[in-house]
Amino acid sequence: MSPKIPIGKLALLVSSMTEDELEPFSDQLKDVDYCTGKAGSMNMQKIIAAVETAAKRNHIIVENVYRETHALYHAILEALNGVMRGQIGAGDMMRTVGLKFAIVRGSPYEDLEEGEWIAVAFYGTIGAPVKGLEHEAFGLGINHIG
Repeated sequence: MSPKIPIGKLALLVSSMTEDELEPFSDQLKDVDYCTGKAGSMNMQKIIAAVETAAKRNHIIVENVYRETHALYHAILEALNGVMRGQIGAGDMMRTVGLKFAIVRGSPYEDLEEGEWIAVAFYGTIGAPVKGLEHEAFGLGINHIG
C-alpha cells in the first residue's frame, strides 16, 4: 500500500488531471469525499458561488451547518489568493479566469480526533479578457471543519 497522500495534494491532482491521469490515485481517492467543477468569469462572486454550489450538491459539506460553509469559504478565498497572486479581484482589474476546481474533504492526520479538513484547489488560466493572453495558474486553500 502506498503512503497516504495529503488532501491538499489530492485536490491539486484532481483539479489538474484528467480521469485517466487520476487512475493511479483511485485507491487514495476512496478515502476522501471529493468533487470537481469548472468556473470561468471576471466576477469572483460567481467563482465562489460555483464552488459552494458544487460542494453542497455533491454533499461534501452539510448545507445548513454554518461551520462547514464557513470552512469551505475560507478555503476558497485562500485558493483564490494563490490564483490571483494576492489580489483577489478580476473584472475590476481587467482580468478573467477559466478554472477547474476540486474540493476534497478528509482526515489528514492519523489521530482522527484532529477532525476533518477541507481543501479547495483551482487550476486553469488567468489573464486579460482577450483570448490568447492568459497564462496558467494554481491556487490551494485548506481549512479545518470545526
